[in-house]
Amino acid sequence: MNILGDKEFWRLIEKSREFDQAEWLTEELARKGIEEVLDFEFIFQELMNASYQSRLWGAAFVLMGGCSDDAFDYFRGWLIGQGEEIYNRVLRDPEFLAEYINEDNLDEEGFPVNEELLSVGIDAYTLLKTGDIEWDDDVHNEFLDALEKKGIQYVTDIEFDWEEEDLENLFPVLWERFGEEPLG
Repeated sequence: MNILGDKEFWRLIEKSREFDQAEWLTEELARKGIEEVLDFEFIFQELMNASYQSRLWGAAFVLMGGCSDDAFDYFRGWLIGQGEEIYNRVLRDPEFLAEYINEDNLDEEGFPVNEELLSVGIDAYTLLKTGDIEWDDDVHNEFLDALEKKGIQYVTDIEFDWEEEDLENLFPVLWERFGEEPLG
């Protein structure tokens, strides 16, 4: 049973948008406790898995003029960080990003990425175990073992249903805004 459910997860994400998101979430989760940290990470990974979609990757590729594996992870972290409504809307219709994206919701370099959000769970767990967020192999392994006991799954396979030359036709609205002048 989860102590921290989906509603609380999204409430925390929404509240964190008022601050340095990853830092605030790390500190807030560490105040709550180990089980809440594990629940947060479990839900976060479920959302990362659900967003590991060829079509969404294609949209990110158009936005940024290319998108590596790591960049797609950071993009999906950013997307989760935008909150439940935006996350779900973009999964249903990635072209909504053409309307949604503006300088207020991009990082300092002008990209829709949030790499730091991907490490909130391990950082909060490490903070609880050691008193700081410095990397600790033993704590990291303990964290992964605890998540495995909760039944965490990681989606790592994807079958692309597009080629780069297809993107203009697949995403005409995104292409019109970002195709010739991608972000960054």
